[in-house]
Amino acid sequence: MSQLLILAAEKENPLVPPIPELVIGLIAFVIVFGFLAWKLLPNINKVLEQRREAIEGGIEKAEAAQTEAQSVLEQYKAQLAEARHEAARLRQEAQEQGAALIAEMRAEGQRQREEIVAAGHTQIEADRKAASAALRQDVGKLATELAGKLVGESLDDHARQSRVIDRFLDELDEKAEAAR
Repeated sequence: MSQLLILAAEKENPLVPPIPELVIGLIAFVIVFGFLAWKLLPNINKVLEQRREAIEGGIEKAEAAQTEAQSVLEQYKAQLAEARHEAARLRQEAQEQGAALIAEMRAEGQRQREEIVAAGHTQIEADRKAASAALRQDVGKLATELAGKLVGESLDDHARQSRVIDRFLDELDEKAEAAR
């Protein structure tokens, strides 16, 4: 085994670089890393900070927008409730006005009906009186003619004839009223 190690030591291992290359590579790495840390790292940190602020600002804006939206929603709900209340009040007023109008129209109809009935009664009474007067005249003429035919002579004295007929008809009216 010792021979194997000696053989391996004499040959160069391809995985292990030579020391001078390793030192030069390490120095170059430190220079490149130092340059990047000095130049690029502040820019990267600045961009990352700006992104973080933008994200935090976006979150704050979103929260503010959500708060404002909630406020607007509450205002909308309040206005909607007020509008519903106002609509209910207007509906109630309209129903009350409708009921009052119906009552007023009924009262007016009742008054007009009573006026028409009173006018009808007045007209009937006037017609009854006119018919009674016309009937008295006709009955008087017929009674006079009949009496004249029974007596056999003409009863042309109008004043007497009128008094007799009126007295007779008044007696009939009194009897009719007494019978009621």
